[in-house]
Amino acid sequence: MFDWTAIAAGAGVGLIVGLTGVGGGSLMTPLLISVFHLDKAVAIGTDLWFAGLTKVSGSVAHHREGHVDYHITKKLLLGSIPASIATMVFMHLEGISKSRDSALAYALGIALLLTAVTVAFRPVWHRVGMWLERWITRERRPALTVLCGAILGVLVSLSSIGAGALGATMILLLYPRLDMKRLVGTDIAHAVPLTIVAGIGHASLGNVEWLLLIELLAGSIPGIWVGAKLTKQLPETITRFALCICLVIAARKILLTA
Repeated sequence: MFDWTAIAAGAGVGLIVGLTGVGGGSLMTPLLISVFHLDKAVAIGTDLWFAGLTKVSGSVAHHREGHVDYHITKKLLLGSIPASIATMVFMHLEGISKSRDSALAYALGIALLLTAVTVAFRPVWHRVGMWLERWITRERRPALTVLCGAILGVLVSLSSIGAGALGATMILLLYPRLDMKRLVGTDIAHAVPLTIVAGIGHASLGNVEWLLLIELLAGSIPGIWVGAKLTKQLPETITRFALCICLVIAARKILLTA
């Protein structure tokens, strides 16, 4: 028997993702902790698979439309995949402990706050990227892209958050002249392998609730479709403001339990 609460939760998060393009991991992990009372590590592992599988279809669609800059994607993956594997190896060696659980809570809370700032000031980042061009030269850009990938790899593996909103912002700061469609497509193309690699690491630790994951996906797929249809009806400012409020509230709750 399906848990309709889980299906409704998946639909709600899918709706927000469809409306704003972000918020899947940022909202799902706190939801799994507060509503479904999962351990932080299990919530993170389940959310990684949720995010990875939800974005597969989006990645394929952007690939078909030619919206993926694979040069940037490869550079990001050169940093993010080794960083993710190293983080998961460290978690395997450390084992499950109260100190690690507390560290995961802090990582999750900080990632939520960073995502809130990223979403709130989304229109500003392009101007910042253009201003940074005087320092970020063509020669420095590849190394900085790999470094940003490594930061995302650690953050996503520890918190399941960052592959979407934070990843897109990093790409925008490094490549401010990149067309918006290619920016989104590149971000999603990078997020899928990263979240799945991190998800495999968490699954090997037993940190995935597979049945709950299926129920969440059953709700999220139609939710994303409805959200995408409603995007034209609601002003972006309202949806972005509402998402930021949710992220800050979730971050506060997580940090208080750390």
